[in-house]
Amino acid sequence: MDTLKGKVAYITGGSKGIGFGVAQKLLQEGLKVAISGRSEEAIQNAAEKLSAFGEVLGVTSDVTQPEDELHVVNEILKKWGKLDVVLANAGVGHFAPVDELSYEDWQAMIRTNLDGVFYTLKASVEALKQSRGYYITLASLAGTNFFPTAAGYNATKFGVVGFTQAAMLDLRKYDIKVSTIMPGSVATHFNNNEPSEKDAWKIQPEDIGELVIDLLKMHPRTLPSKIEVRPSRPDKK
Repeated sequence: MDTLKGKVAYITGGSKGIGFGVAQKLLQEGLKVAISGRSEEAIQNAAEKLSAFGEVLGVTSDVTQPEDELHVVNEILKKWGKLDVVLANAGVGHFAPVDELSYEDWQAMIRTNLDGVFYTLKASVEALKQSRGYYITLASLAGTNFFPTAAGYNATKFGVVGFTQAAMLDLRKYDIKVSTIMPGSVATHFNNNEPSEKDAWKIQPEDIGELVIDLLKMHPRTLPSKIEVRPSRPDKK
């Protein structure tokens, strides 16, 4: 994209963590940003904080509901008339040995991590065709590295990577760029973590924001379609 100022971005799961960090960085770069999440209170609180950095729209949405995502995109188009960038960030993780993993936790991950990524793309793809925009998914190193207690999480993140790479091939004929970002350990509230000084060694949410900006500024002829990112040095235990 020649210039980012005035572009419009939409981030799912934007009330905290990576979504919030990316939103802040994009606003500082001059984009207008819409964020969504399931909790109206959390989304409005986040939008209020982010408004210190630029123009923000907060909309309540559950990514497992296709009509919710269509509603968000309609609200974005109503307010700003276009949509240039989408970050499908919303995700959940439940960890247990596969023989102990509950049906409910399995279904929650499938519906949020896989269905949600598809529903967000379906809701936004026509707008992205018009803007020749960018669709980015937030996967994980768990999308290529499997580990114990993560059968469900691995399954969904492997799926996100495969989905995104196939979508990239489908959509590039419309000059839509599609990439997936695969972070390792990030200092967020994921999996009931409470970010603190002990997480200083981890990737920070704003680091992912800087990576998204780098992708958006990449020359139109070049597409980094799958990006692995990890802490420079692992925690010393």
